[in-house]
Amino acid sequence: MSRYGAVPWGRLRDVSAVVWSAAVSLAAWLWLLLFQGWFWRTDVRLPASREPDVRPDVGPDVWPHVCVVVPARDEAAVLPASLPSLLAQDYPGRAEVFLVDDGSTDGTGDLARELARRRGGLPLTVASPGEPPSGWTGKLWAVRHGTEAARARDPEYLLLTDADIAHAPDSLRRLVTAARTGGFDLVSQMARLRVESVWERLVVPAFVYFFAQLYPFRRISRPGSRTAAAAGGCVLLRADAAARARIPDAVRHAVIDDVAVARAVKRSGGRIWLGLADGVDSVRPYPRLGDLWRMVSRSAYAQLRHSPLLLAGTVAGLALVYLVPPAAVAVGAAAGSVPCPLLGGAAWLVMTGTYVPMLRYYRQPLWLAPLLPVTAFLYLLMTVDSAVQHRRGRGAAWKGRTYARPEAAVEEA
Repeated sequence: MSRYGAVPWGRLRDVSAVVWSAAVSLAAWLWLLLFQGWFWRTDVRLPASREPDVRPDVGPDVWPHVCVVVPARDEAAVLPASLPSLLAQDYPGRAEVFLVDDGSTDGTGDLARELARRRGGLPLTVASPGEPPSGWTGKLWAVRHGTEAARARDPEYLLLTDADIAHAPDSLRRLVTAARTGGFDLVSQMARLRVESVWERLVVPAFVYFFAQLYPFRRISRPGSRTAAAAGGCVLLRADAAARARIPDAVRHAVIDDVAVARAVKRSGGRIWLGLADGVDSVRPYPRLGDLWRMVSRSAYAQLRHSPLLLAGTVAGLALVYLVPPAAVAVGAAAGSVPCPLLGGAAWLVMTGTYVPMLRYYRQPLWLAPLLPVTAFLYLLMTVDSAVQHRRGRGAAWKGRTYARPEAAVEEA
């Protein structure tokens, strides 16, 4: 056997392959750091108010009428922590809430009425549209019913928010201010998800980090940019922009409805904005890994447009970008190769550094940052499982409903 020093040639060749992989991974991280819309920064928040006609101290007549639409299916467990925050909005203008009970079996609608009776605040209308017809997801069918009822009141804005989202008292006022001062047709905030259990600490901040990496917030609001996304838990939408984009009919198939809505609005000429939230929080717990697994896997393959080719590319990309750096460090240490740990360690360091701002936003310990490859491996498995479930005919399962092949209707337009 040929030898190079004391290292067998075959082993040296294997180490060389790891070195090249680590070099490519480092190059990818440097590109992400510098050229992917500064995705790792967490300072994209609601724009500050600049116009005098939207100051909190002016009369209510200058504030636009807003209708809040809340689709809800079996949400009795979280509704006491979320709905009162909407009813208690400190909004100077006219606002009302439409909660659409999407076939709940846990008394969601009755509980909503009772909360409104006890807490008071904004007017609440509770309605139920019945089961969705073929071609509609349950949530979007509920949104359609709610927006139709709201449009009968002729609002200027619609706030689409989920039943597990709690809003600070000034949330609606700040959203409207941002839309009017910035000239946006859609303003969305990525709600701060709950992070309390061990698995939530490991998985949740990374979920938002990966989303921002895929849809850099700064690009979304940039004129001429094709990047479009929203966060379904909190979307303020101009009523005329929604009508122009045919929301929600144009996206009735979409499982990832927030991104589909944003794309439809942008394609119809609207301006959109997405940022991280202050005062908009999800109260839904995900205490076990299985809960988080289902949250991710139910829509991961839909994100890849049900394409085996995109799935293979995603798995390879996750492995190269997130798994190769720590593997290179381990291989280099075992083989005594200097380039391996240097290149792998540098890539791992850049990865860790870009994750730190998100951990700070979520008020989590920074020692979690070097564990991002572990979380990425979990997401890789969740994505593969999503594809497997689809192949088995289970598709995107959520609260008793299964959508075998969800499609964004914007692709049909």
